[in-house]
Amino acid sequence: MVLVSLSVGLGLAMSGRLVKLPGAPPRIKHLHEAISLSAFIAVGGHGLLLLGDRYLHPGLAGVALPFASPVRPFWTGVGVLSGWLAAIVGLSFYARRLIGTKVWRWLHRWTLAVYVLAVAHTLGTGTDARSTWLGAIVTATAAPIVFAGVYRLLTLAPRAAAEKS
Repeated sequence: MVLVSLSVGLGLAMSGRLVKLPGAPPRIKHLHEAISLSAFIAVGGHGLLLLGDRYLHPGLAGVALPFASPVRPFWTGVGVLSGWLAAIVGLSFYARRLIGTKVWRWLHRWTLAVYVLAVAHTLGTGTDARSTWLGAIVTATAAPIVFAGVYRLLTLAPRAAAEKS
């Protein structure tokens, strides 16, 4: 969750132009890419590890298909859905030459919605979902994302209007 939050937060900071360090943008983009790939690997690892869970026994369908899990099917389904959507949104970066920058940017704008699904899954599933420590981690990582997301939305309209004129 921390890697996902770092990736989303850094992406929002770059898109909202909150990150303005001279000479740093290429390094920040590479950092964002590395964190995003690490988060993607962690999410995939999470799913693979669940295949060996002796308590839940989700099976391949429960891990790979949204809402097919025998345990908490709704919240687990939200997690599976957010995982697949994150794969589409995140890995579209590597297909942007094929799909075009405009389509890639449109897809990438859905990152915040995918993040909200991941947080919902985190809070709705598992035995530690309502623990204080998890609530603290989610709050600490979500607060900057909420700030950057609101900032991005507020600056998007004036920027679009300026580009039209």
